[in-house]
Amino acid sequence: MSSAAQAYARVANTTSSPRDIEAQALLLAANKLQAVMNNTDATYTQMSEALMFNRKLWTIFLSEAQREENPNSLEVRQNIANLGVFVLSQTTALQMSPQREHIKPLIEINRNIAAGLSGRG
Repeated sequence: MSSAAQAYARVANTTSSPRDIEAQALLLAANKLQAVMNNTDATYTQMSEALMFNRKLWTIFLSEAQREENPNSLEVRQNIANLGVFVLSQTTALQMSPQREHIKPLIEINRNIAAGLSGRG
């Protein structure tokens, strides 16, 4: 199991709401990305690990959005899929050409979605 999936499962054991689980996983990914962005001495490996965690998490979301059994409306699933494709493409671009300032949109997306899931948005 990947580290993102393990973190997702770990969080799932401590909360009951799937929305809370997703929000907490997104905040964990955002915090990992924020730590790399704040650390001017962060190595490529550290940045890559944070980006990979985020990518794996969004791969899970994208897979779930494509499942026919997903209880969300088609419109919501399409929005999640579109956002997932954007996040994955940005992550790939950052892994090929690391630029610390380009991490910020990924952090903001994760935090905004987490806030919405937890009812704070």
